[in-house]
Amino acid sequence: MITKHTQGDITWIDVQSPTKEEVFDLVDKYSIAHLIAEEFMAETVRSKVDLYDNLIYLILHFPISHTKNSEKTEQEIDFVVGKNFLITIHYEHINSLHKFFKKFEKNFISDKKNISDHAGYLFFHLIKELYKDVLTDLENINVDLEKIERGIFEGKEKQTVKIISNVNRQLLDFKQAIRFHYETLKSFESAGKKFFDIEFSYYLEAIIGEYNKIKNVLDGHKDLLTDLRETNDSLLSSKTNEVIKNLTVLNFVMLPISLIAWIFSMNSNFILNIPEFYAVIIMMIIIGVSMYIFFKSKKWL
Repeated sequence: MITKHTQGDITWIDVQSPTKEEVFDLVDKYSIAHLIAEEFMAETVRSKVDLYDNLIYLILHFPISHTKNSEKTEQEIDFVVGKNFLITIHYEHINSLHKFFKKFEKNFISDKKNISDHAGYLFFHLIKELYKDVLTDLENINVDLEKIERGIFEGKEKQTVKIISNVNRQLLDFKQAIRFHYETLKSFESAGKKFFDIEFSYYLEAIIGEYNKIKNVLDGHKDLLTDLRETNDSLLSSKTNEVIKNLTVLNFVMLPISLIAWIFSMNSNFILNIPEFYAVIIMMIIIGVSMYIFFKSKKWL
């Protein structure tokens, strides 16, 4: 499905799940290399940047929020940036693109004074919108981090373990999705300086700045989650040690009771005729007192 809109001399063509006919039509109309056309036909796992005489081609992957009930963890977007056109190719609905297209269609893009100069400015604003939504998803994870913190200090360490695991998985998926962004955007910056005018250099650097915002928030969440996990593990370990201590004390208390029960279960005449028996009783008392003193010295009692 192709959606197209023109603003001044700049045209944006958005294509979802392109057919062969749609790809061939784009190739002919915008003089796109056949190697790029082959990339359009299927998703790829790697990000890349290629500079041609008439366009720049790049592939980026963006994380999918876990709230969207998708088994996939990332979405691919192919960008073809020409002097007066921008083509975006993707393989499922991407809400960020849809929202930005509505802004572009209604001429609601802020800071649009340069957007009619060339399609590089349109690409810049589009990337900002995509990163803005990623940042929103990351900020939503703050709710889970706050829930983890409350659970830890409300004594819900066991229930908190599952939430920690879920948040860690989300952060790993975000990190996996954007792992190649920095290198790809640096390559795009080099290509853009050759392809566009020198005034666009600031915007090329600003694109990397938008990525750095995402990375800083992601790293901050990872550091905070690590601290919370360590705190939770320490409290769980402390509670486990407390249980073990209590069981040890219980066993220590039950030992003499069991011994007394055993003594009185024996034949009393048999007991009185065995001198060694009394020696054993005295030895056990000494051992019991010694254990008590030892436990006290270690502050286990």
